[in-house]
Amino acid sequence: MTGDILRIGNASGFYGDRFDALSEMLTGGPLDVLTGDYLAELTMLILGRDRLKDPSRGYAKTFLQQLEDGLGLARDRGVTLVTNAGGLNPAGLADAVRELSERVGVPARVAHVEGDDLLSGGGSPGGCADSPGDWGEGVLTANAYLGGAGITSCLRAGADVVVTGRVTDAALVSGAAAAWFGWAEDDWDRLAGAVVAGHVLECGTQATGGNYSFFRRDGIDVRHPGFPLAEIRPDGSSVITKHPGTGGAVTVGTVTAQLLYETSGPRYLGPDVTARLDSVRLAPAGDDRVAVSGVRGEPPPDTLKVGLTRLGGFRNEVTFVLTGLDVDAKAALVRGQMEAALAGVRPREVRWSLARTDRADAAVQEEGSALLRLVVRDPDASVVGRAVSAPAVELALGSYPGFHVTAPPSRGAPYGVFSAAYVPVGDVPHVAVHADGARVDVSSASALAGASAFASAGASAFASDSVGSSVDVDGSAVGGSVPNGASPLSPLA
Repeated sequence: MTGDILRIGNASGFYGDRFDALSEMLTGGPLDVLTGDYLAELTMLILGRDRLKDPSRGYAKTFLQQLEDGLGLARDRGVTLVTNAGGLNPAGLADAVRELSERVGVPARVAHVEGDDLLSGGGSPGGCADSPGDWGEGVLTANAYLGGAGITSCLRAGADVVVTGRVTDAALVSGAAAAWFGWAEDDWDRLAGAVVAGHVLECGTQATGGNYSFFRRDGIDVRHPGFPLAEIRPDGSSVITKHPGTGGAVTVGTVTAQLLYETSGPRYLGPDVTARLDSVRLAPAGDDRVAVSGVRGEPPPDTLKVGLTRLGGFRNEVTFVLTGLDVDAKAALVRGQMEAALAGVRPREVRWSLARTDRADAAVQEEGSALLRLVVRDPDASVVGRAVSAPAVELALGSYPGFHVTAPPSRGAPYGVFSAAYVPVGDVPHVAVHADGARVDVSSASALAGASAFASAGASAFASDSVGSSVDVDGSAVGGSVPNGASPLSPLA
């Protein structure tokens, strides 16, 4: 490991990703920084419901569990941890990490970034929020996608662990790179290069063969793919790779697939920089090594995206199994029976879908069966509860031959909806809370200039600072993002 290369890895692509990934990344090879992305749109909704039950929660609890062993491993190896596992309560998670640090006897300087939560005193559609209602009826969470400036500030101040709330996924990497190399806030090309590297890393094993359409054609063993890392250079270029001996593969194909994931058009807008994806050049650089170069950057937009989640109402579903002959007739029969039964309650939304998974002369019953799925949604829980389940059960002996369903009918469950809004950058606070408690406002473009002492010291100062104290150290349930605009999310447990 040399001072002019930042080795930064990823150990989580979503809340619920491989639990052992953090320790695998820490023990699998050299790293300077390890990131964890725990937040997705559904995750924010889940954390919002957690916070309703207990205001002290609202963060990804598994990160703390991973630190039981991972904190010591990280500090022994001089690896700094940067994560958005703070979710809706980064200060609370930072406090919990400090408590864990003291309990396990591993000193760690813990900092956090706040300001993204616009329901807790931050910005709103018209400025400062006076009440949650400013964002619309039923909004449970409203979080601006912050950039990496707060992370940069915390790392320049010597943090071993940085906890954030809703920052852009790539900001975990670009914020660390800006601190490591002392970049200015207008080093557009360098920042864009780091954003592209961060975007490739953010979904974990999707960059090493996971979810890769051509895994069979390319002969990639994806039974246990390793997590990715990037070797970032001072000019913002990088090499995407993984630890030696880990599964999966890093190829131009796997990196391209992740690079195009969740993007739209050549300009990849972010709060720190606009990365020009049409300038990216990928090239093989050895076994499981792909060079990323040529990335051009432009100034960021003057607005920030705000992710809004709300409870959309309640839903229920029943999946009828149709076995054998006359599948279409059986589907029509049970659909007519259920629609007659639902006529009295009239759910707001009723959807049917027939999946023809059956085939002729099947060896077993499951292979000769089709699935007819009924989904109902309504603001009133009672309309989708027993009013749906009871008539479905009552048809058991009075409908199509071989009647059965895939699971017992339920009472229904709440579901969530995600939408996006946009606010002026100046309306959103962005505060770095250093390990010593100092609060630094990094929301203005000039704020980063105050860290010139680190920039003049170079990468070696960051490296030595991160190992200074003896042995010190993220979005849903579903990973990935939902396109802008109102989109239904999965039902909540």
